[in-house]
Amino acid sequence: MTALAQRFRGYFPVIIDVETGGFNAQTDALLEIAAITLKQDENGIFSPNTCFHEHVIPFEDANIEKAAIEFNGIDPFCALRGAKPENEVIKDLCQHIRKAQKEADCQRSVIVAHNATFDQSFVNAAIVRQNIKRTPFHPFVSFDTTTLAALTLGQTVLIKACEAAKIEFKQSEAHSALYDTQKTAELFCFMLNRYQALGGWPLSEET
Repeated sequence: MTALAQRFRGYFPVIIDVETGGFNAQTDALLEIAAITLKQDENGIFSPNTCFHEHVIPFEDANIEKAAIEFNGIDPFCALRGAKPENEVIKDLCQHIRKAQKEADCQRSVIVAHNATFDQSFVNAAIVRQNIKRTPFHPFVSFDTTTLAALTLGQTVLIKACEAAKIEFKQSEAHSALYDTQKTAELFCFMLNRYQALGGWPLSEET
């Protein structure tokens, strides 16, 4: 078993961020998704590894709230986005993650996200909508970097947590699924590595 597999009892952490047409995962469009996997070196230090990123064509009859696209700046029907059908994107995502998960000798992937319930709900809804049978993701377990950042850095907003961790964050780049995933991955690695440096991991046996 790899060190990464041992760290999370067989779970393979995958940092994910989505941009959407609203807050309702059942009715609102998935417009963009990014996923970053992690690697762990011989000293147990985590860093970002592979990256998956796609723009998504709204599924048929998807709801798109005006306020949502004004917030994320996405034109859902712009041909220059290079968007792909949701079915294709979700199949490719699952295939990409299953391959990385297997290489890490892990049994199941777990979504890591900032306010993870939101991103997980949209990923799960797309998987169900597209009738994906072989999903690598655990249906309800997630690691929420909002909670972890509150514990370790005293911050809950992504940009504030990154600033506290001395991670560069450009506000002008925010609300892009790719950029937010990159920064969330850096933040998650920072917190894991800092915990190890402080002696919190690996767990020492009681004498």
